[in-house]
Amino acid sequence: MKESVLDVLIYLFDHYVEEELEMAPDQEDLKTQLTEAGFTDSQVNKAIDWLECLAMQKDELNDKTKLTLSIRLFNDIENEKLDVKCKGFLLFLEQSGVIDADDRELVIDRVMALETDFIELEQLKWVVLMVLFNRPGKEAAFTWMEDILMDDISAVIH
Repeated sequence: MKESVLDVLIYLFDHYVEEELEMAPDQEDLKTQLTEAGFTDSQVNKAIDWLECLAMQKDELNDKTKLTLSIRLFNDIENEKLDVKCKGFLLFLEQSGVIDADDRELVIDRVMALETDFIELEQLKWVVLMVLFNRPGKEAAFTWMEDILMDDISAVIH
């Protein structure tokens, strides 16, 4: 089975964030646990780098002024990776007030950092969830997004 970096990130989110472990494992223990779960060293390292970049960018955004009333034009590479459904979903989230322009840019940046040619809507939803989890003051948006994602998963199961 070919696992992706996003699969590692989703696994981490499911097993560490959602369980709200009192003590998070250190990076070496985490790498060992992920390797034992079947992920390659390369995937694990890329996932950890992805999360570290998310944390750094989150801090940078907190220092910048808020973007307001912006219109987002996607470049050719972004258009190849994000189909109409994904771009429409981002627009819906922004117009609904779930994400703001900073969140949108962070989501797009994190999607572009994934080593995949194409992002499916379900994968985009996971990235949005991870970004919102890492943004202070976005608890309500995170809960709303989590409900949307879990409803989608429940619909597939039933």
